[in-house]
Amino acid sequence: MQAVLSLNGISKSYGSIKALKNVSYEVPEGSVFGILGPNGSGKTTMLSIILDILKADSGSFAWFGQPGSPETRKRIGSLLETPNFYQYLSAVDNLNITEAISGRGNAADIDRVLEIVNLLERKKSKFSSYSLGMKQRLAIGAALLGDPQVLVFDEPTNGLDPVGIAEIRELIKSLAKRGKTIIMASHLLDEVEKVCTHVAIMKRGTLIVAGNVDEVFANEDIVEVSSQDTDHLHNLLNGFNGATKIKQDDNKVQLFFPQGTARLEDINRYCFENGTTLNLLAMKKKSLESKFLELTND
Repeated sequence: MQAVLSLNGISKSYGSIKALKNVSYEVPEGSVFGILGPNGSGKTTMLSIILDILKADSGSFAWFGQPGSPETRKRIGSLLETPNFYQYLSAVDNLNITEAISGRGNAADIDRVLEIVNLLERKKSKFSSYSLGMKQRLAIGAALLGDPQVLVFDEPTNGLDPVGIAEIRELIKSLAKRGKTIIMASHLLDEVEKVCTHVAIMKRGTLIVAGNVDEVFANEDIVEVSSQDTDHLHNLLNGFNGATKIKQDDNKVQLFFPQGTARLEDINRYCFENGTTLNLLAMKKKSLESKFLELTND
């Protein structure tokens, strides 16, 4: 799969603070690529550099295999901050101003983007009458002017209520189905899980891992078991082959296996043949949150 964006050793400091430390990864064409990390991890700095708002101290990046330029920039739509729309102008009037300033799109393009973001019926309504979710959808509509190949969003659901969050997520999915490559920064694990195909996890300016979401967050098989005597059960299961780790947790014992290798019937048989009857035997999936904490812990 061709890379839409390639980063090679990007570093950036603000005085003594190292915002980015030698970051390299590639964004595949057609992906929804999440840049995930807590506040202060360097996400916004990274987006500002690839959009030529900030200059890196060292390293380079390429769009579509070429260094960034005004020509490549026209193929990228972006939403980095809360948009500065005029409160008492309509959606159409605000997009006309955006189009004139940016030089992307034309008057005929405005109805097209309003339809994509599901605001065509409210195109003559004042911006001040919009909900927060509608305002964010209009901002995404502004980024879609000129039909760019790539969209770059910084925390696109930040500050929205649950309805607004769901609307933006569905919009991002629909844009991906239209063939857009989407790069979005987020501090929300749930957002990445529901929307993104690929992820780069950042912590204090350092890239922890990057790749396909399913591969980065590949879960182990975790089996929970319990019996009347937890200590005895824990000691017994130390002799069970195949588990990579065994942990006692209150009145339960957890066995960890490589993904797809846990066999509940084998565990049950082993315990029974060794004189122990289980009162709990269940497969437990590791949460995305626990995996994320594993990756980002010091």
